[in-house]
Amino acid sequence: MHNEDGQPRHRLRNAIKVALIGLAVMLASAGALFAASQSAKPGITVQVSPASQSVQQGQAAAYTVTVTSTGGFTGAVNLATAGLPAGAAGAFTPSSVTLSSGSTATSTLNVTTAATTPAGTSSLTITGTSGKVSGSVTASLTVNYKISSAISVAASPDSLSVPPGATAVYTLQLTRNNLSGPVSFSVLGGLPSGATASFSPNPVTGTSTTLQVATTAASPTGSYNLYLVGTGKDSSGKSQYAYANVQLVLDATIKQFVLSANVPGTLSPGTSAGLDLQINNPNSKALSLTNMSVAVAGVTRSADAVARNLACTAADFTVTQYSGPYPLTVPAGTSSLSGLRLASSVWPRVGMLDTSANQDGCKGATLQLTYSGSGQGN
Repeated sequence: MHNEDGQPRHRLRNAIKVALIGLAVMLASAGALFAASQSAKPGITVQVSPASQSVQQGQAAAYTVTVTSTGGFTGAVNLATAGLPAGAAGAFTPSSVTLSSGSTATSTLNVTTAATTPAGTSSLTITGTSGKVSGSVTASLTVNYKISSAISVAASPDSLSVPPGATAVYTLQLTRNNLSGPVSFSVLGGLPSGATASFSPNPVTGTSTTLQVATTAASPTGSYNLYLVGTGKDSSGKSQYAYANVQLVLDATIKQFVLSANVPGTLSPGTSAGLDLQINNPNSKALSLTNMSVAVAGVTRSADAVARNLACTAADFTVTQYSGPYPLTVPAGTSSLSGLRLASSVWPRVGMLDTSANQDGCKGATLQLTYSGSGQGN
């Protein structure tokens, strides 16, 4: 069939199809140009280094703030900060920077704290603004109590790598100088989301305690710096403080080896028992351990002690950590310290303290111990 011009109708239909395809290509190209113009909107980015600072009360911290032009932005950018703790002040030098298209400029944020600034960790928000254009970044500031010469603390190991859901254990060794009373410990900041921290014993009447950081399967992977503080009162009643930092690395790729032991059945005041640790290495090759730790997680009293309301807590017990050589090579499968031919004198030991308090509540008690370790090849 033909149309009025004498042209076959199928040719006309083909021509319409070609025209429509050409229109679609034009529309698609216009969309791409529109998207490109949208992504090129002028803006700024703000970065800070270092991401976190730790100071004592009355000290100052400095951060380098870098502002970068994006999308062809030009102009002056005013800098401000929010989230400072009470008694602290922040000032930028310079307080504003001027950017040309694609350029970068820096300013220094100086944060001063007062002797009365409360100890703790604050999240600072640093913002750059130019009219309706803005960018921001966060930084962390930890304010510590003033360090005293009366007490000091050292943590071991200084870093542990575990998978999310595992518990990391650190040993804290306390050095006393004219401070004989109890020292209480806490984590000032740095814990990953979902994690909880506990010290055993706490407060410390001796010279050591164990920090257990229990994470969850949902705790985000990454590296975390934990700020630990111990506080006690000297002979004049004045509070004294000591600090330590440890690192916790959550790595989901780590295969978790398992530490366990037979908990001693009976302990009396002033006695201790060695723990022949069992090590289950899930890898097909040897594991090189660089740390093993044990902690008292809890105490279950006997029914008689509960009925008589006699106390017994983790503070009645103490743990001496493994003192053998590191790294410790552990073959695939299940091994033990005795099987690795390590003398019982270097095994970790759990003991019961001999105190002046009534410890009858600990008769027949059952201990719950937790174990932690790290190494290469796991």
